[in-house]
Amino acid sequence: MAKIAKVHEQFLMKPKLEINDMQNVLPLDDNKKLAVTCRVESGCLGPDGLNYIDDFCHFAQAELQKSDSDYVVWTVVHREDKTLAEIQYGLLGKILNDHKADKYLSIFGQTLDDFEAYISDRLEVLIRQFMSNIVKS
Repeated sequence: MAKIAKVHEQFLMKPKLEINDMQNVLPLDDNKKLAVTCRVESGCLGPDGLNYIDDFCHFAQAELQKSDSDYVVWTVVHREDKTLAEIQYGLLGKILNDHKADKYLSIFGQTLDDFEAYISDRLEVLIRQFMSNIVKS
């Protein structure tokens, strides 16, 4: 437990921790994981998207939680307020800017750009998957 706290204490100070250091502390406690909030607009589900957005968010969150769950907690919500970012990062109850999120991800050998590309690609696949089930119904 002390080792996990030390890793999180150092992640903002140290440019990059060795991946081998992290192997001993995974999976992290939920409160020490990167909180990733994805806000999805109903329009991405087509003209009737408003009818499906809540179900899609539950579906997508469950599917995303299967990925990187050792160090990420996913939340997928309807993006009703367009002034809020599509993707928001947090840690220990605080919102992280992109630079700090990138530093956190670097601990796990990832960059923010690659991580966001992964999210975008994954959401695109999940939308197609979800909508194909809607059409079949």
